[in-house]
Amino acid sequence: MIFMGEKIRELRTEKKMTQEQLANRLGLVKGSISAYEQGTKYPSLEVLVNICQIFNVSADYLLGLSDDRMIKSSVLTDEQTKLLRGLIKEFEMANARFD
Repeated sequence: MIFMGEKIRELRTEKKMTQEQLANRLGLVKGSISAYEQGTKYPSLEVLVNICQIFNVSADYLLGLSDDRMIKSSVLTDEQTKLLRGLIKEFEMANARFD
């Protein structure tokens, strides 16, 4: 399984972006991007959404719920949508511990 940080690094390098360039687009410092890529910190929900928009991928892809880069929301059940929202909430709570 490829972790979120590895996927962010892969997407960033595919776009030939530096950590600093990505950080600037997200309004963050380079160290945050480095921490995401190393898996020592997870992005907030807002940052996660922005990363998805920058790289045109789904949150499911970054979270490891799918190998498809784009989400096919029509195939998700209500329960799966609820689980995904719960997972995002867990990331937010984990990030609060690092701040």
